[in-house]
Amino acid sequence: MDRIEEGMSAEPATAPAVVADAEAGESVSLMEQLLSDPSHDYRVLNYGDVIEGQIMHVDRDELLVDIGSKSEGIIPAREFSTLTDEERAALSVGDHVLVFVVQAENQEGQAVLSIDRARQEKSWRRLQEIYEAGEIIEAEVTNYNKGGLLVNLDGVRGFVPASQVTEIRGGDDSSKQADMARLIGSKLSLKIIEINRHRNRLILSERQAIQERRDVMKERLIEELTEGETRRGRVTSITDFGAFVDIGGADGLVHLSELSWSRVKHPSEVLKVGEEVDVYVLGINAEEKKIALSIKRTQPEPWSRVAMKYEVGQLVLGTVTQLANFGAFARIEDGIEGLIHVSELSEQRIGHPRQVVSEGQDLILRIIRIDPARRRMGLSLRRALEATDDEVAASLGPEAVELKHELMAREIEIEAEADESESEPEGEQATEPADAVAMSAESTEETPRAEDGEEESGS
Repeated sequence: MDRIEEGMSAEPATAPAVVADAEAGESVSLMEQLLSDPSHDYRVLNYGDVIEGQIMHVDRDELLVDIGSKSEGIIPAREFSTLTDEERAALSVGDHVLVFVVQAENQEGQAVLSIDRARQEKSWRRLQEIYEAGEIIEAEVTNYNKGGLLVNLDGVRGFVPASQVTEIRGGDDSSKQADMARLIGSKLSLKIIEINRHRNRLILSERQAIQERRDVMKERLIEELTEGETRRGRVTSITDFGAFVDIGGADGLVHLSELSWSRVKHPSEVLKVGEEVDVYVLGINAEEKKIALSIKRTQPEPWSRVAMKYEVGQLVLGTVTQLANFGAFARIEDGIEGLIHVSELSEQRIGHPRQVVSEGQDLILRIIRIDPARRRMGLSLRRALEATDDEVAASLGPEAVELKHELMAREIEIEAEADESESEPEGEQATEPADAVAMSAESTEETPRAEDGEEESGS
């Protein structure tokens, strides 16, 4: 009996321990299953993570997003403020959005997320790639400050210094401010010249972007161009030695001597910036990336038509272009100039052409020689003044008769001066050496010759 009681009493003593062990084993097994189950593989969040989540609830003040964490993440309204009204209205449950982890867990155990910072972070990474690749991007001007323009690049604010914008002129601050205000809302091609994510610094340049783009276009254009072809272009700048013309993304130089068949002292006489012109491709230097152009060669060579258009004895109108000791040059049309020898300026003996004519003066002239092969033409003023009024009117028009009378009046003055000079006593001439000095000074080339002669006789 005692044995039976002992045996009966022994079973209850060990049963609870066995049950407890079994339950503990089951708990451990369930925990292992939960940990090993991929459906419960919760994401470990860290500040700065950029991850994709699914919208679970949309509210005016916040969004709830499933990001695979143990609880849903929350996006406060301040963290999606960069969304437009249209973008906000389009948000709906089930949509996938890119978010930035602002706080891994708040007091309620939720992750605090941001759409704005996610977009910005994504933009920074993209901008870094663009900077390293040296690519050109486009951005809209949103505002400006004293130093330059502000642009928006998908949530990242960039700065374009005023010196790096082609359409901002120099001058006082007011003109710069007006130029910058005018550019708000416009899009610019830009190149990143400095990027620093940690300092939130992004500096861009329009000038570099344009220059690099033009360099690429110039290389392509140089490969396509052939000498002797004619292209349409636009004058981009004017210098003392010529003009630069854009012929499709690249500038070529039209030298001063290639602007016109006529004598041109400065390109501004015949061209202005922005004007469209036809140009002839003179030469291409692929190594130095230079293009030589000509405007005058797109037009007929004037001397090729001289023999058909002019003849000896013909009366013409001319404009004095240059004076020399031996005579004056006169232009009778673009590209055609003739020489009025000093002996053909007046019936009187003169020391220098400036005694009779001046640069820019209009004259009636008679052609006395034509040599198309050597591109030379001889002209005479004194022989033209011998023509009758009827001949002048028939050849040059009635208005030329008045010009003839003006020139004849000047000839009469020269004759009177010559007569007065000849009537002066020799003694008076000798006592006025200053007159002789003045006469010799009128010719810049005759005076040195006289000095040379004196040195030779002295030696």
